[in-house]
Amino acid sequence: MEMIQCSGTAYEIGLQYGIAARENIHKAMDLLIAGLQMSPFRADRRDGVVACSKKYLANVRAFDPTGIDRVQGMADGAGIDFDEAFAIHCYTEITINYPYLAGMCTSFAATGSATKNGITMIGQNIDWHPDTPLDLLRIRHSDGLVQMAITFFGTPCYSLTSAGIGNCANLTISPMGPVTNHIPLAFYLFKAMRQKFFADAFEVLRNSARGVGYYHLADAGGNLLGIESIYDRYTVLEPKQGILVHANHYETRDYAENDGAHIFITDSFQRAPRLRRLMAQHHGALTPEIMMTFLADHEGYPNSICRHVDGSKPQEFASMSKASFIMLPAERKMYICAGPPCENKYEEYAL
Repeated sequence: MEMIQCSGTAYEIGLQYGIAARENIHKAMDLLIAGLQMSPFRADRRDGVVACSKKYLANVRAFDPTGIDRVQGMADGAGIDFDEAFAIHCYTEITINYPYLAGMCTSFAATGSATKNGITMIGQNIDWHPDTPLDLLRIRHSDGLVQMAITFFGTPCYSLTSAGIGNCANLTISPMGPVTNHIPLAFYLFKAMRQKFFADAFEVLRNSARGVGYYHLADAGGNLLGIESIYDRYTVLEPKQGILVHANHYETRDYAENDGAHIFITDSFQRAPRLRRLMAQHHGALTPEIMMTFLADHEGYPNSICRHVDGSKPQEFASMSKASFIMLPAERKMYICAGPPCENKYEEYAL
């Protein structure tokens, strides 16, 4: 993946990204509209998608004004309206609310006794529609923090920072409810990964993450924590024997009754246990190279950890492993595979 360099204020970072990734940003908006138009709701561009996203605008402005500046910069750089750039940043919330579902992911984190020499690793496959645009950014913030991030629909969702903190993100599905106090994940996740301490980053998630995503964080000191949530509650997940694994269903028993994965992403219940078994078989000897082979696993193909398009499903629900990554927070290093890891090599990127 070609690295896009960004630095400066939030507006400048957004502007530089918008200019460099103009084609992908336009593609992201077109895919968002096309997906919702193919759904039973037949949502149009202005009165449907853009109007829906505007319900979050006041919440985001109060939560993190710099997020608004970054979106404005991206809009100016890419040559699109601010409203459309903001809608892209509300992609997950809009698709869940309509709903139009095409994405899955399988993630892990490991440290201490689970890994060779006690190293800390965090990683996942990024599974979504085959046409989904991804970019790789290196962002230098005005306070000196450097962030290497893989974008998803124009949003930096998977980051490793110079503070030695990395994150994974997985879609979860539960009833959403009103947007009264909710923040789109694009904004709270980006704010969390601008923090310089693990506790502060996790606190942003604890206060803001509600309903449409699971996240886990790892840092250079070996701290690992996960968080999953529904509309009005969250649960912190702690590692077991130095390992965290998550797919797209809820691990919290109290959330299971309304878990949309039972309808939309049933293979999630196979992928997470499969990855846990593979990691347990190599407990104490896990390395990035071993995890690369696990992320290429095909049990349950094509709806496997390494995902491929399932020809039996409608095209609008097609999904594949668009990318795969493994982060080493202590080394400020990320291995990234562009495309399914069974077919492509991981390349090393360093902050």
